[in-house]
Amino acid sequence: MTLENSQSRIEISRQDGTSQEGEALNLGERVRGLRKERSWTLEQAAQQMGLARSTLSKIENGQMSPTYEALKKLAVGLNISVPQLFTPPVNTQVSGRMSVTKADNGTALATTTYEHELLAESLTQKKMLPYRTRVRARHIDEFDGWVRHDGEEYLYVLTGIVILYTEFYEPVELRRGDSAYYDATMGHNVISISEEDARILWVTAART
Repeated sequence: MTLENSQSRIEISRQDGTSQEGEALNLGERVRGLRKERSWTLEQAAQQMGLARSTLSKIENGQMSPTYEALKKLAVGLNISVPQLFTPPVNTQVSGRMSVTKADNGTALATTTYEHELLAESLTQKKMLPYRTRVRARHIDEFDGWVRHDGEEYLYVLTGIVILYTEFYEPVELRRGDSAYYDATMGHNVISISEEDARILWVTAART
């Protein structure tokens, strides 16, 4: 049974045979590209997928339409899902950006309630803003209202004990190794209740 007449086929393309981006699907080129990304020879790929070399060659060259079982073998061998065979990445450009921040070499930014250490400061236009924070606040009354900003936020407790206050939830106590992920447009504040000021890792991400 071929992909075209299978009753159990996965609906991964439009009825006119185009991808969601409007480009004609070419399974053979897609499979060949994925194989070459892995630096596999035809023989190596065929063995990895459990297919005959001649079968794989015909698929890559558009000389045969694979059965659904063959599609599953292709996907398993390539360690991807079947739909991914038909949905190449939209953006294949690699930026190669990287930033290393040595211990205690971040940019310091202090407020009355927190001492922040901004990380990865050498990168501009980041999609995430990571920073370590020493929580100086000991009572919610030390804040002048809620902190709120665009995006989403992840909090991870490095040392000590904190209480996370949020606008719509009951306060929650977090200890070393605990974490929370929340909508940063929701009012939020953090205080330390351990003997020493708690330290946390915060990562703020812009909403996409």
